[in-house]
Amino acid sequence: MQDAISNILNKYDTTGKYLDKDGIQELKEYFNTAIDRLTITKIIASNSSKIVKEAATRLYFEQPELLRPGGNSYTTRRYATCLRDIDYYLRYASYSLIAGNNNILDERLLDGLKETYSSLGVPAGPIVRTIEILKDIVISEVEKKNNNINNKNIFNTSFDYISLNLSEQNI
Repeated sequence: MQDAISNILNKYDTTGKYLDKDGIQELKEYFNTAIDRLTITKIIASNSSKIVKEAATRLYFEQPELLRPGGNSYTTRRYATCLRDIDYYLRYASYSLIAGNNNILDERLLDGLKETYSSLGVPAGPIVRTIEILKDIVISEVEKKNNNINNKNIFNTSFDYISLNLSEQNI
């Protein structure tokens, strides 16, 4: 996994260049948002169970057919698997936030999920909706817990990246 710093430095290293104005600006932005990223991650980590439960509740309220016979969350085992996956999405989104880079999402989450969901015939729609719900809940939690965050949109990138990549797939 690469963080934003490694990613920027590797880009310059592979081309054999010294850091220029653009590279230094990228590093400066990463460091300027560090406290906000840490604060948001702390809020996510300390409220993760609540966030996951709320996301599942909202999803099943919107799409109750998922819980009915034939639905992808029908049976206790499938329901528990769904909750586990929601927790994965949230956890990896927070890792990506800390790293300031979405590479971890590809490496550790999306590549494996695409194959697994495809082989199991799991539809992408409810998954993408779950990610959107998670993002909304995290925004709400951040606003409730800390209004001193300068850039509240920095965590949108992780959730949006997951949603976009899953929705582009035919799973």
